Amino acid sequence: MNKEVQPPKARKIPAELTIHEDIRVDNYYWMNDREDPEVIAYLNAENEYNEKQTAHTKDFQASLFEEMKARIKEDDQSVPYRLNGYWYITRFEKGGDYPIFSRKKGTQEAPEEVMFNVNIMAEGFEYYRLGGLNVSPDNRMVAFGTDTVSRRKYTIQIKNLETGELYPEKIENTTGGSTWANDNKTLYYTKKDEQTLRSFQIYKHILGTDPAEDELVFQEDDETFNTYVYKSKSKKYIIIGSHSTLTTEYRVLEADKPEGEFKVIQPRVRGLEYSISHFGEYFYILTNKDEAQNFKLMKTLTSATEMENWEDVIAHREDVLLEDIDIFKDFLVIGERKNGLNEIRIIRWDESEDYFIPFDNETYTAYTSINPDFDTEVLRYTYNSMTTPTSVVDFNMVTKEKTVLKEQEVLGGKFDKENYTSERIWATAEDGTKVPVSLVYRKGIKKDGTNPLLQYAYGSYGSTIDPYFSTVRLSLLDRGFVYAIAHIRGGEYLGRNWYEDGKLFTKRNTFTDFIDVSKHLIAENYTSEENLFAMGGSAGGLLMGAVINMAPKLYKGVIAAVPFVDVVTTMLDDSIPLTTGEYDEWGNPNEKDYYDYMLSYSPYDNVVAQDYPNVLVTTGLHDSQVQYWEPAKWVAKLRELKTDNNLLLLHTNMDTGHGGASGRFEALKEVAEEYAFLFDLAGIKE
Repeated sequence: MNKEVQPPKARKIPAELTIHEDIRVDNYYWMNDREDPEVIAYLNAENEYNEKQTAHTKDFQASLFEEMKARIKEDDQSVPYRLNGYWYITRFEKGGDYPIFSRKKGTQEAPEEVMFNVNIMAEGFEYYRLGGLNVSPDNRMVAFGTDTVSRRKYTIQIKNLETGELYPEKIENTTGGSTWANDNKTLYYTKKDEQTLRSFQIYKHILGTDPAEDELVFQEDDETFNTYVYKSKSKKYIIIGSHSTLTTEYRVLEADKPEGEFKVIQPRVRGLEYSISHFGEYFYILTNKDEAQNFKLMKTLTSATEMENWEDVIAHREDVLLEDIDIFKDFLVIGERKNGLNEIRIIRWDESEDYFIPFDNETYTAYTSINPDFDTEVLRYTYNSMTTPTSVVDFNMVTKEKTVLKEQEVLGGKFDKENYTSERIWATAEDGTKVPVSLVYRKGIKKDGTNPLLQYAYGSYGSTIDPYFSTVRLSLLDRGFVYAIAHIRGGEYLGRNWYEDGKLFTKRNTFTDFIDVSKHLIAENYTSEENLFAMGGSAGGLLMGAVINMAPKLYKGVIAAVPFVDVVTTMLDDSIPLTTGEYDEWGNPNEKDYYDYMLSYSPYDNVVAQDYPNVLVTTGLHDSQVQYWEPAKWVAKLRELKTDNNLLLLHTNMDTGHGGASGRFEALKEVAEEYAFLFDLAGIKE
């Protein structure tokens, strides 16, 4: 640490925030104006301070970047998948930072048709994202979305794949995704609210007309819901979904009849979640109806869709989470999770067979992949583990033969999966709950407390962080780090109840689970307080903020990426993206009980005069999910109150948003910066 370099000192302008007869004084509330020159000056000053404090690691960052880049096959391509008579491929060329999307007609030996070379499209932009590719049923046109700011506001355009021409119409402020009706001229898409960025309107566009004349077909008026549109795998229905944390609703229209009216499947009932798939005369419904907390599968005739007509197909089970289904002509494929582990179950519609694809590891990830073909006996799935690179596998559901189409290549000549080991252990939380932890490290390390260990978790929204393979992580493992994923409450690793026990009024379980995992790893001599590091991003950044308030002495260093740390103020501001849709996750602080509980853990509100670990905070000026001012204010308050001399660094990417850099190699520079921060603290110089 360069003690001669002084950190920026943010100006304090007290703002009184009053609700429920409680007054909070926020000295840095003024930072929430990205147009204010003083705000930009402060962020730039923090960036300059970060540059000076990490100047001695710049060469190491550069070498780490080259090391991580060298493991990646630059001229790589995806496994082709077949859709409507074409094989679709995503590939990269050497030296290219962006993908090339192409297709081949009939066979994989046919001439390549390049649909988009994003390297050319991204020229001149600091940030560029292309998504939502959607080819028309007659294969002649493709709709696509582009975002050049990183606010996740996409402009939809349509390209003629026969002539290469772009149609003149541009549809602004969308999610980027769209869906064609079967007439090849009607396109459905989702618009966002200009201010909150909530997806709230479904429009219908007719090819060749002015988007200003597009017809609004559905508007989601409940501010706690988002809406979206897609087509069933059977291609028979256009489906509009409405979704909140606890409740869903769907409406359908035959894709052959775009002039018709959408029909609601089952009107929303608070707490009722369901999703639909179409096959033959039935809709198959994955739902929590009848208190099926881990979900069950039901079906109903397409002519009688209200829930009183739903019939059980697969009953609810207390120990198995039903995650998703995929429908084929002869088979029903089910994604399940039991004791934290993925299972893929295959059932013949005639019930003559019912079996699981076998997997032989205790820390693996397996899930069904792209399966657009309905009339096939081949299921494509993806498999990896913390020591095994990702494989794409075609599994014949009749013969049970599997064909590994591709295993991710790790270049550089140094990787051998036999050099690493992974395991799953269980830590005991303060309330007696057993919390699973997935670990990976190089073989041969001694459990003597001297190993540097990076503990990662997320712990919100029921999002499960599975034990997955990472080529960039090898840079940690090969330098002696242990890597741990703590499967804490707030995710769904151990079923829906695992999520319910880490949200709303049980949210603190997420933080105490993480701390108790840390204590267990220390007690079992995987590491020590002097060698333990923690990392989390977004809601996982909230986790980091809460943890260092509650147990600051446990960690040598912490990385908080795009952290959601100003919980109360953000959740009281319904003009901010995401806020209204988050009430069922965090609570609505307009209600005093929720306000008091959130205030008890909100990282920004609980910064106190104490020693904190070394902290690196990252954010993006254009972040649409967690506004940049949350981490900026948090760092300013930490600077004001902390009583230690440890590093506190804030890096704001002035060109990007929540997902960081858009190029596949540019993103590695951000990882190299984070790893160099860890290595420097661990005394690792190369």
